Amino acid sequence: MRIAGFDIGGANTDLAVVELDESGNLLKLATDFSYLPMWRRKEDLSDVLKELLEPFDEVDAVGISMTAELVDAYKTKTEGVIDIATKSNDAFEVPVAFVGLEGMMSLKNVLNEPMKAAAANWIATAPLAAKIKPDTILLDTGSTTTDIIPIKNGNECAKGRSDLERLQTGELVYSGTLRTNVAALVEKVPLNNTMARVASELFAITADMHMVLGNITKKNYTGDTMDGAGKSIKDCRRRISRVVCGDLDVLGTDEIENISAYICSEQVRKISEALKEVSNRNHLYHVVTTGLGMDIIASRACELAGLDFTAMDKILKKEDCVNAPAVGTALLMGEYLDKKNLEGFKGL
Repeated sequence: MRIAGFDIGGANTDLAVVELDESGNLLKLATDFSYLPMWRRKEDLSDVLKELLEPFDEVDAVGISMTAELVDAYKTKTEGVIDIATKSNDAFEVPVAFVGLEGMMSLKNVLNEPMKAAAANWIATAPLAAKIKPDTILLDTGSTTTDIIPIKNGNECAKGRSDLERLQTGELVYSGTLRTNVAALVEKVPLNNTMARVASELFAITADMHMVLGNITKKNYTGDTMDGAGKSIKDCRRRISRVVCGDLDVLGTDEIENISAYICSEQVRKISEALKEVSNRNHLYHVVTTGLGMDIIASRACELAGLDFTAMDKILKKEDCVNAPAVGTALLMGEYLDKKNLEGFKGL
């Protein structure tokens, strides 16, 4: 059986295609993604889903998880969930189901209880972490956010059940590898033996900072730049210099790298602080790291928190860890189909 799993985010839509044997064991896995800024191009969603899947052989079913309902193109999250679910369902002729807080949901169930499918992609990722260790914390640092999900006896046990609640419990940190405004991470940065206050403008994002430090490559820098310019190291340095109202005439390479290193350390510190909060509350002292920031942010946050960790590339290829929620979505869809009769499934 071949299953597609999509994770539809506000900026990126990720795809995983899994091939399963009759017992549900994973035989093959392939992943891909497309940059789709839903706040500008939500009407393109159906086409992008089909285009992503086009290079792959025909699939038997499609699973969907989402976080894009939060984009401000939608007046409410309910409106976003319903629009995304409807467009996704209409894009395919095969059975489609959606990741919800209590498992997979049919379109009918999503339309009746849309908030159960809102921002639930971590529900799909947690079982992957549990395969590595049944009592652990999932630490998934993506392009935009970091999920910190406690797992006991192989099952997620997050205290918060929505983004709003998880922001209160430390289980969600709105800080990621690429898209975070650096001015949201720091109030001051080191400069010329002083601490300079930063400009609260959207001059630079964490992708610029990580490019300057050599943590990511140009290929990893998906999405738009804040000034509409390029993604070279020089472009990124210029954007970082703007954070203190400078430019490349005013600041040298060493100064910009020092500023970037400080911002990075603050990003790690804040994620580590939330990780310790979740660890102490749940008495869990092991972490499974994944996501684009697995090696450059998540692992450092674990070290700072004094927690043992295992990277998810123990069970997945490193490049597939970036799309872990999509992988988990495809696998959950496979389990869901085991409980359903494919014939007549569409639209239930």
